[in-house]
Amino acid sequence: MRRRIVAGNWKMNGSQSLVNELVGLVAQQVRELGMEAVVFPPALYVSAVIQAADNAMAVGVQNVSEKAQGAYTGELSAPMAADVGCRYGLVGHSERRQLFGETDVQVAVKTEQLLSAGLNAIVCVGETLEQREAGQAEATVATQVRDGLSKVTPEQWGQIVVAYEPIWAIGTGKTATGEDAQAMHKAIRGVLANMGAPAESISLLYGGSVKADNAAALFAEPDIDGGLIGGASLSATDFVSICQALPADTHC
Repeated sequence: MRRRIVAGNWKMNGSQSLVNELVGLVAQQVRELGMEAVVFPPALYVSAVIQAADNAMAVGVQNVSEKAQGAYTGELSAPMAADVGCRYGLVGHSERRQLFGETDVQVAVKTEQLLSAGLNAIVCVGETLEQREAGQAEATVATQVRDGLSKVTPEQWGQIVVAYEPIWAIGTGKTATGEDAQAMHKAIRGVLANMGAPAESISLLYGGSVKADNAAALFAEPDIDGGLIGGASLSATDFVSICQALPADTHC
């Protein structure tokens, strides 16, 4: 059975008071649900979140360097993330691609760094509205999957999670229909299979304005194994409601 995961990406939001107010409450609910949840706070709060989560949730970093160490002021490495207790890293988020010019080549190297450090990598892929309207959505995402995961070895596929996040649906309030999201997830699984990956055992998450009122319909699709949640992860009530939307028989 594939792992079912709900992951919360705080982006550049958060404070010590948010950690104190939110993490313990969410961790308690997640523990009672018996499911896998991950939270990606800003790097400054990672250690505090790990402590507050008390092993009920996994914690990850939102970005890592392409280098393992060295004179790279302001960067943080995958080995450092593992050293402080992180279990995940986020790679290739659309904001990294659009705002910072991150390429598929860089995504591949950063993924390699995470895997080599023993971390799980949630690798993000997704098309723009222009690409979708031009009929290029599946081709665009297929290229991102193939190139971004090009350095994964056969032994490392168990550390890979892919998150499909249509760029036009992130923070806009728009969400892909369950049918559209399922079609892309199925296509991604096909690309993984063609790469020689154990496609049926790799978790695929949907990200793009997932909320409590649409999560259940999305998670009911056969190839959607959970969600990568943005703004709703900053609310304990909303995030827990999304976690509760995972079908009960798929909780770990």
